[in-house]
Amino acid sequence: MNRKQSSSVGGSDVRGSPRRAITVSTFGYFVGFAGLVVYSPVATEFEDALGLSGVLLGLLVAAPQLTGTLLRLPFGAWVEDVGAKKPFAILLGLSVVGMGGLLGILLTAYPDDLTMVHYPLVFVFGSLSGCGIATFSVGVVDTSYWYQANRQGTVLALFAGLGTMSPGLFTIVSPLALLAFGLTGTYAAWFVFLVIGTIVFVRFAVDAPYFQYRRRGFDEGQAKERAQAVGQELFPDGDAVASMRTAATTWRSWMLTALFFASFGGYLALTVWYPSYWTNLHGFDVQTAGIVTALSFTLLSPLCRIGGGVVSDRFGGEGVTVLSFGAITLATLVLVVTRDLSTAIAATMLLGAGMGVASAAIYQLLPKYVPEAVGGASGLVSGVGGFGGFIVPPVLGLFVDAQGPSGYATGFVVYLALGLAGIVLATTLYRTRSATISSSTAVPADD
Repeated sequence: MNRKQSSSVGGSDVRGSPRRAITVSTFGYFVGFAGLVVYSPVATEFEDALGLSGVLLGLLVAAPQLTGTLLRLPFGAWVEDVGAKKPFAILLGLSVVGMGGLLGILLTAYPDDLTMVHYPLVFVFGSLSGCGIATFSVGVVDTSYWYQANRQGTVLALFAGLGTMSPGLFTIVSPLALLAFGLTGTYAAWFVFLVIGTIVFVRFAVDAPYFQYRRRGFDEGQAKERAQAVGQELFPDGDAVASMRTAATTWRSWMLTALFFASFGGYLALTVWYPSYWTNLHGFDVQTAGIVTALSFTLLSPLCRIGGGVVSDRFGGEGVTVLSFGAITLATLVLVVTRDLSTAIAATMLLGAGMGVASAAIYQLLPKYVPEAVGGASGLVSGVGGFGGFIVPPVLGLFVDAQGPSGYATGFVVYLALGLAGIVLATTLYRTRSATISSSTAVPADD
């Protein structure tokens, strides 16, 4: 390996730098995470062609999150063994396969021959297209290894916030592309974007220093010592299964997972559900619904997530999490009862801000509470927690099937319950940490 890279850390023999690592990982995550909205911006096209009920529509728009969520845990932990580049590239490659399969269906069956018979294939290829969503846990671990512990909240919020903006942009672009190029042309352009993005990532991605030294033949101790010399502070325990097991047996991991289920899982679900909400409850056309979804929620939430990471680093993630879930609860209460457009948009913005800040605060807490298994905990929190994005849309669909268009509003009672539960869990975590600090700093009384 060439040891004279211009981008090396501090003139060392390590390729890359923290800035390059987070830039490339964020780019790769941006490319892969766009798969979250592979169906939702143009859901009405598939709804009409396939004749879908509310539940089946909810399952379809959530399909990318099935694999994108389930694969987060094993791939996040796999980073502990091989570094981030290989898992990242495989996930993006699977997304290319899924998008290619979907494009093939559209080329051969759309519009006249696309029927309910194709639903299983459309669901499967949509699920494969969502594999890139799982790059979240891979990128989180990689970023954690490149940066110091006291900067985790800020850098992880930058990675997640900027990378998570792609669904918002695609929610705007996809309906506009539909008008210009048609459904098949839209997915053809998306396929090309995904292929090019994958190639760019593979070309420029670099693993953290520890993994570079391991591949050069250094043992674990030597690799860790050399990596520490160039600034790496967090390290894997060397066993992906053990990392997951350690995280799974730590109660704080499950507390963070439950909170993330409500915040980021909730964000994922509403990102794919909101276009239908605006179209069917407030009468927007597809293009307007996409723009309103993006500006009031899908783009706003990641931007707030960036600020949430900075605030969490300064004031502590526990208190920020409690306040964020308070905002989520208030916003969803309004959305349940209102039918006024302006009020709904304002409440949606508050909801997006609360979810973004809460997600950043939760990940600021992760390296602090589970430092011995960052990879396993990242996979657990983002995988199991993010599964809310797949579970919630079909549940919201039940409200629509039962109540018609008004079910789009009353369905927010699900988020009201999640918000209240989040306040309880975050408060418990905050009080537990405060009690631990108090007991550890108490001065024993003299006998």
